[in-house]
Amino acid sequence: MSQETTVTFLTQEAYDRLHEELTYLETTGRAEIAKRIEAAREEGDLKENGGYHAAKDQQGVQEARILTLKNLLAHSKVGVAPESNGVVEPGTLVTAIIAGSEETFVVGNREIAKDSEYSVYSEQSPIGEAILGLKIGDKTSYTAPNGKEISVEIRNVQTWTGQ
Repeated sequence: MSQETTVTFLTQEAYDRLHEELTYLETTGRAEIAKRIEAAREEGDLKENGGYHAAKDQQGVQEARILTLKNLLAHSKVGVAPESNGVVEPGTLVTAIIAGSEETFVVGNREIAKDSEYSVYSEQSPIGEAILGLKIGDKTSYTAPNGKEISVEIRNVQTWTGQ
């Protein structure tokens, strides 16, 4: 059975930031954790060595982040956010009425809006799948993970500028 690979839109700034983080984690980050593990080993009995176990846990978290970044960068489409033509697509800033409340959010990977005030919905999320391709004024609904049907009306779609 083949697994479909998801292509993720990233701005050049987001790609560069993530690539820099990956480089750091694979070099300096790994070296720092290795030093902490070695120092904790020298303290003696590993069964009751909290510093050793904490460093090993941190190493696991770091290695998971490295794998995530490698996968994300390998399967990303890098470019500028699409010029808004009023259609919801990855890399757009959307204002919608969701279950009666207005919300503005980015459609795409959470990494593109890292330091933004906006929420981010993946294209593969239930709401993302429901609204991709819709235009201003379109209405739809989607089923939330809890089984509840949620209404959505697209109010505005604009180019995501990263701010």
